[in-house]
Amino acid sequence: MKFFITGGAGFIGSTLTDVLLNTGHSVTCFDSFDNFYDPIIKKSNIRNALQSKKFSLIEGDIRNQSLLENTLKSNKTDIVIHIAARAGVRPSITQPSLYYDVNVNGTLSLLEAMRNTNTSKLIFASSSSVYGNNKKIPFSENDPVDFPISPYAASKKAAELLCHSYHHLYNFDIFCLRFFTVYGPRQRPEMAIHMFAKNIMNKKPISVFGNGSTKRDYTYIDDIVSGIIGAANHLKGYEIINLGESQTTSLSDLISILENKIGVKAIIQKSPEQPGDMAITNADISKARQLLNYHPNTTIDEGLGKFVNWMNVQHAASIL
Repeated sequence: MKFFITGGAGFIGSTLTDVLLNTGHSVTCFDSFDNFYDPIIKKSNIRNALQSKKFSLIEGDIRNQSLLENTLKSNKTDIVIHIAARAGVRPSITQPSLYYDVNVNGTLSLLEAMRNTNTSKLIFASSSSVYGNNKKIPFSENDPVDFPISPYAASKKAAELLCHSYHHLYNFDIFCLRFFTVYGPRQRPEMAIHMFAKNIMNKKPISVFGNGSTKRDYTYIDDIVSGIIGAANHLKGYEIINLGESQTTSLSDLISILENKIGVKAIIQKSPEQPGDMAITNADISKARQLLNYHPNTTIDEGLGKFVNWMNVQHAASIL
């Protein structure tokens, strides 16, 4: 199959790309290499992919509809996987216009480009953040998501609504996958696990917002990739599907596991709770199990061990 992946040089996109290439598929990567974090890291992510004859790279912005259309026309695509986005809850509070423009208008540009090129199969990377401070645990796809607590979350929900419109109007097959706190090798450097691990290794303080009781459903990258591939294999109609681990880990416990894996005690600096942060995320993954044959199997202890091993290699090579 031929895949078109937006954000294909990022953390999730590049890991997915490697798996698809290794299983005989073709991938066109569309990425802006913006300065949200060092573009050199993204270029490192796709170093192996660039050696494959089944891989092509297009540098561009997802708000550029004409470039998207030209790329889709010249690369006959079976499935589009839309991962590109302006990421992060906290920075979205200070830059809401940018987040809306990239995440909503960018998604609209892609949908229009697909419509104009008769490309009708899409997997959209949504986020657990759309649930806000949902009181019912675990979070189900049937729960109301009308009360986002950050512009980032609102932009992801808006993009889901656009996806449904194009399914209804043009019979697109679209699965919106709500990712729950993805971590693992190649994780973005501003994300908590990456920052914590780096600072603990370097014996620098880490900032802990609140009392450490917040809980997240941390999902290892390999499990997320298996869920995306499952979605590609069963893509029909319109569905919203949670992809998580279905287990929660408190922030305090996360830090303790990292300390154990790294062998260094963290220097903790307490800070107030941050606006937009959710108290807990926890995925009900029964729908993913049923529709996608999704069965995550990486525990947080195992996953953090793999991540720390990767970090050690990267530091030794002076990449991070």
